[in-house]
Amino acid sequence: MTPTPPSAPDTPPSAPQVVLATRNANKIVELRAILAATGVAIHLIGLDAFPDLPDVAETGVTFAQNALLKATETARRTGLPSIADDSGLCVDVLGGAPGVFSARWSGKHGDDEANLDLLLSQLSDIADEYRGAHFACAAALAVPDGTEVVREGRIDGRLLYARRGTNGFGYDPIFLPDGHDQTTAEMTAEEKNRISHRTRAFRALAEDLTALL
Repeated sequence: MTPTPPSAPDTPPSAPQVVLATRNANKIVELRAILAATGVAIHLIGLDAFPDLPDVAETGVTFAQNALLKATETARRTGLPSIADDSGLCVDVLGGAPGVFSARWSGKHGDDEANLDLLLSQLSDIADEYRGAHFACAAALAVPDGTEVVREGRIDGRLLYARRGTNGFGYDPIFLPDGHDQTTAEMTAEEKNRISHRTRAFRALAEDLTALL
């Protein structure tokens, strides 16, 4: 029996419930803000509303594959429209790595400091002109009737030699977006959300959410 999840605050009671395939509370807050800015009215809930559901393994080799895996499996298990994303840092001189392995680049999933330390050491003797990189995000929507949509976004920039800023997470402290003089870890959440790869992917997906839901 599918449990009845709680509704997100500040959305109309008639708004459809949509599951974000994550247990990361910060990501839920961030995505609520991103989608609210697009005018999409949904009750966005996370996987914590379904404590018995196991996590979906990210076995894909692209961001789009991983996002769609999580969204489709979550929609199947919950019976609700589901969205998911996969994102990471792609470094030009590393041939696009860490890419889908960004969160576990150092070998342990989610160890931001170890991931940063390893990447900085790998790039320590790389000159400025070769330190180009971009953040990429794939956002997927899956509906229980079998409908699937994937949208992608990216933001280009370059990597610094040392950390700057304490906001954000992941590789934000060393990523300087093109046209900006602050890293994404020096920006406020609002400033980052205006330009981020995740925002660009989910803004595109917002049109699909409106059309399908």
